[in-house]
Amino acid sequence: MPTETIRSFIAIELPGEVKAEIKRLQDTLKAGNPLWLRWVSPESIHLTLKFLGDIAGDRIEEIIMAITDAANGIGPFSLQVEGLGIFPNPRRIQVVWVGLAGDLDKLSKLQMQIETNLAILGFPAEGRAFTPHLTMARVRYPPPPLETQKFTQLLDTTRAGSDKIIAVNSVNLMQSQLTPQGAIYSRLGSVALKNIS
Repeated sequence: MPTETIRSFIAIELPGEVKAEIKRLQDTLKAGNPLWLRWVSPESIHLTLKFLGDIAGDRIEEIIMAITDAANGIGPFSLQVEGLGIFPNPRRIQVVWVGLAGDLDKLSKLQMQIETNLAILGFPAEGRAFTPHLTMARVRYPPPPLETQKFTQLLDTTRAGSDKIIAVNSVNLMQSQLTPQGAIYSRLGSVALKNIS
């Protein structure tokens, strides 16, 4: 009998005050009424380190082990929200994101080690370089050039910097259940970050 598959990804979850800050930024950007954007609910925003896609339920344990090994020796660290941006570029908007500052070296090392360990388990390595970001909105349909210009101007004048700290103490294996109302996320497992004593 085939094992059920679980749509999953590896992520760092965000504290409530950071989600509130993202909502504030979204509200500011919604002022321009860009109907061509679909906003991500702040409650479901997280920092994705690796998207796994559909995995067999019986592989959860080995994935958790691979994350544990990747996190070995990386102690807790801090990040904060800083800057706004667009993928792939301001003339062709597909994703609107908020950037991160703080201990990005530790974050990149953690992500790289997770990527390496998961590749050994048969999950293809990401072709693009890791760009730490939090997705705030995705494009519903390509906007007219004038709308794009108006939105990028609003983006340029919106300040996105916050003293709200993202204390990164753990990395989580998450499940994503797609529903008509949007994705519902739940934690399948968690790996604590610990300094080597």
